[in-house]
Amino acid sequence: GMQISILQGSPTGVAAYIERHTTTSNVNGVVMLEIGTGSVVAGNFSTINWANGPYFIKTETDPTGGTVYSISGTTQLMSVPYALYSKTAENVTNDQVNDADANPTNEIQTISRTGTTVTLSNGGGTFTDSVNTYVAGTNITIVGNVISATNGHYVGEFYGGGVIFWVSADGQHGLIASLTDLDGGNGVAWSASPTIGIMTARSMKNGSTNTAAIVAQDGTAGYAATMCNSYSGGGYNDWYLPSGRELYLLASQDFIISGFGEDYTSPTFGKYWSSTEYFSTSAWYYSFPNGSLNNDVKTGTYRVRAIRSF
Repeated sequence: GMQISILQGSPTGVAAYIERHTTTSNVNGVVMLEIGTGSVVAGNFSTINWANGPYFIKTETDPTGGTVYSISGTTQLMSVPYALYSKTAENVTNDQVNDADANPTNEIQTISRTGTTVTLSNGGGTFTDSVNTYVAGTNITIVGNVISATNGHYVGEFYGGGVIFWVSADGQHGLIASLTDLDGGNGVAWSASPTIGIMTARSMKNGSTNTAAIVAQDGTAGYAATMCNSYSGGGYNDWYLPSGRELYLLASQDFIISGFGEDYTSPTFGKYWSSTEYFSTSAWYYSFPNGSLNNDVKTGTYRVRAIRSF
């Protein structure tokens, strides 16, 4: 059971609209809802004045399917919902849009919209964008004379050959995890040169750089870094072994990103190699069951999950 509220002005503002849904999650615990199509509790979604923002979306959930909501969260609505406001700009006259000269034939007299096509006209005909006046922005694309709004990405989305586990504030950049472990469930050693240090593989943030340094030292197949470096899931060849920090971010979403080796009877015991070297003979790994970053000798056998960025 879920209740969706559109709040005006602040995260604790007045509810301009409230609706309820009863739905079922997928195997990752993710649900997909279309706001505006639920059972209305209060307000009218079609009459919300998006110009009077900011607006916030409050989501409340009852895992048992009822209306006793024990889980809630509030997030500000950014650019995409305000595409609805553009419907009020079907036609703009010369009084709103013009230039500074005295010749009305050089001025935009009307702006009309049909679907996603916007036409600018004056008394002498229809303008074309011959000087590239219009520039695409965040979540906005322009192809010819068609202007479209695009949704940002989200954690749990299947995208780019895997599933997203971290995303930037604008939804346009993030990190993707492979759908399965690469070690076959038995674990592998960190590298083929377990006693030789790699000073350029000690970043806690940049797993791509770490992986490149490890492979450059010894590219023998069958080890943690080389497994990720040679992986081509989804047709992509830029996968790498996550750094300590990236592995921490991945672990924080293990309720959404499923498939991690958390079998307590397994020798690998839900432990995953990072690409961050600790010392010449050891490297960092993350224990999912314990929720901690630790280090061990490079000959240790731990699980491997590849990631890539977009």
